[in-house]
Amino acid sequence: MSTDSRASGFDFDVVVVGGGGHVGLPLAIAFADRGLRVGIYDLNELAVKTILSGELPFREDGATEVLQRVLAAGRLEATVDPSVVSRGEHIVVVIGTPVDEHLNPDPHAVPRALDECKQHFRPGQLLVLRSTVYPGVTQRVEKLLAAEGIDIDVAFCPERIAEGKAMEELFSLPQIVSARSAPVLSRAGALFANLTNSIVELTPEEAELAKLFTNTWRYIKFAAANQFYVMANDQGLDFDRIRGALAHDYPRAADMPGAGFAAGPCLFKDTMQLAAFTDNSFILGHSAMLVNEGLPLYLVSKLEAKYDLANLRVGILGMAFKGESDDIRSSLSYKLKRILEFRAKQVLCTDPYVSVDANLESLEHVLANVDLLIIGAPHKQYRDLVTSLPVADVWNLLGQGTVV
Repeated sequence: MSTDSRASGFDFDVVVVGGGGHVGLPLAIAFADRGLRVGIYDLNELAVKTILSGELPFREDGATEVLQRVLAAGRLEATVDPSVVSRGEHIVVVIGTPVDEHLNPDPHAVPRALDECKQHFRPGQLLVLRSTVYPGVTQRVEKLLAAEGIDIDVAFCPERIAEGKAMEELFSLPQIVSARSAPVLSRAGALFANLTNSIVELTPEEAELAKLFTNTWRYIKFAAANQFYVMANDQGLDFDRIRGALAHDYPRAADMPGAGFAAGPCLFKDTMQLAAFTDNSFILGHSAMLVNEGLPLYLVSKLEAKYDLANLRVGILGMAFKGESDDIRSSLSYKLKRILEFRAKQVLCTDPYVSVDANLESLEHVLANVDLLIIGAPHKQYRDLVTSLPVADVWNLLGQGTVV
């Protein structure tokens, strides 16, 4: 149900601010593939040039073909010029709330980012906050715009995709939309109905917590699995074998995840945002953080007890924060590397997808020059790894058990 923005005096149906990133770009090309005219505004000039060349600045399954299709159809443009914001009927902002080195969220991040765009806002526009925000930020944005006499509608519609699955999930998952009034709520719903017929309506405050609850729930589940792994491993038992048995034809245990590094740009950050929101009384969230963030040190300590680690060269296979990704943001493989640099003779790292780290070696070089391997990210290509070296594989990617 695409709209004709030009009939309303706008050149674009949608302009995505921060549209060169992992959240904004898949959304932009998804809208364009559904027939909307889409503009991308991003500060990263290299990312914009890459997009306009028909390539993605990062790995996202199935997205390159869609990008090239919408570029060829003339439905997508990208620029570093912020004035493009004035040309869009719907402005989707994918700038979220970061957490600083003290684990404190910055509720001013989104309003501060909007300062760069507000001079380009026009009456009749709908501003959609898309990335995760600290509870109350939507209301804060509404008040700031009203105080400056900027008369535009505001909605919060959180993204829900998993990296690598955006071109599937943007169309298959229900879209949560929220706004302060029924007309704005209806307008936001109509925009996202271009992607899916399943629209879920909430108030902004409900939607803000819904997003944080979602990511925090996943983080806590991963922490439970990692704690179970530690319990089993300390007894010399294979957690993945136990998990497979208890979940076999038993639906109530089917959602128990395997052990592994729970990291990335969202789960840890959003759990800490929720902790701050509760005045640091979220004991379960803090405990999950200690378990998940502590797993790299636990593995190194177990290896140190088993091997003469100080005289061994260790290879880490996979530096992305998860399998089949090139995203190293908040990757625990790098935390593992830092710990090993103090405790091992040498650390060599490799990843088939990561291109932003010039210090990575080829897989062949790592295999030929280390004494011990650790699976950092469970990339599928490592499943066929044939080596005589000892391997610490908390993921059980190689199918040889998880005991370290």
